Amino acid sequence: MTDPNQITATRLYRSPDPKMRFLPEGPYPLGEGRFSWVSIQLGGDSKEGALNVLDLESGNHRSHRLPGRPGFAFPCDDQKHFIVGCERQIGLFNPVDGIWSPLVAAIDSAVDNTIVNDGVVFEDNLLFGMKDLEFATKKAGLYLFRGSDRKLIQLRDDQICSNGKAVVREGENVWLYDIDSPTREIVRYRLDIEAGKVSERTVVVDLTADPAVPDGMILTPDGQSLIVAMFHPGQPEFGQTRQYGLKTGQLERTWKTPGSPQNTCPNLVANQGKVYLVITTAAEHMSPEQLAAAPEAGSLFVAETDFESTGSVPEYPTPALDDPAM
Repeated sequence: MTDPNQITATRLYRSPDPKMRFLPEGPYPLGEGRFSWVSIQLGGDSKEGALNVLDLESGNHRSHRLPGRPGFAFPCDDQKHFIVGCERQIGLFNPVDGIWSPLVAAIDSAVDNTIVNDGVVFEDNLLFGMKDLEFATKKAGLYLFRGSDRKLIQLRDDQICSNGKAVVREGENVWLYDIDSPTREIVRYRLDIEAGKVSERTVVVDLTADPAVPDGMILTPDGQSLIVAMFHPGQPEFGQTRQYGLKTGQLERTWKTPGSPQNTCPNLVANQGKVYLVITTAAEHMSPEQLAAAPEAGSLFVAETDFESTGSVPEYPTPALDDPAM
């Protein structure tokens, strides 16, 4: 009998360009049947990345080069711009005319060799982290870009590769769920947005004995579980994206990506009355032998789900470029 909690995803899209398959991350729904994602790096030595948009019905894919390596891109509520973390800046990007308008610069200026990585929109706020490009030192920042006053606030300064994030409001408490990938832990902080502070960390899911590394992460639509992409640096037959309960930390469901071990980020996309899980995967620093053993590395995967909606996928409130708070 087939286990309903073991699901095999199938290829949705595979770029014909190997550079675009190197490090896709951060899928995000753009309404019905469309979603975006970022190509963080166009190859191992590249300092250039891209914003991508795919239409599920037509299969049309558009790619827009960015002025550096992006960590995330979220649609704005003006239906024109994306707010993008790119290198050490947060800015607005218009994919139609290609104009990049910086909002915040010189992020993480107290240290060297870090760039923006993953983030999440919560209400009118943006939470994001940085990564050490050497993947070695606890020096990268975790930040709140507060919507009320457009102020950038450093919450922590001890990240190595700050990745998946999710935020839950429970009564008067706001909880930030966070992944610093090399720790192999999913942790929780109490987040005080007004004070610009987080509490001490509490481990929710301990993956320190796992051969794979937790990467991108989203909440399930009911807010009770986390869906986590697992980046496996080895050569298993398939990669995994997993669902863990928030309260229990227990594994609830697994999606497999045959021929692609490096799962990077998940998200949910609605199309024709159904909700699908989209999983980006990578071919980061794979040798020719590894690529031969992982023929789908860098592909985007999809699986139908039993979710009734995509849950909360907010658009970012578009800031005015002449806002005096900027």
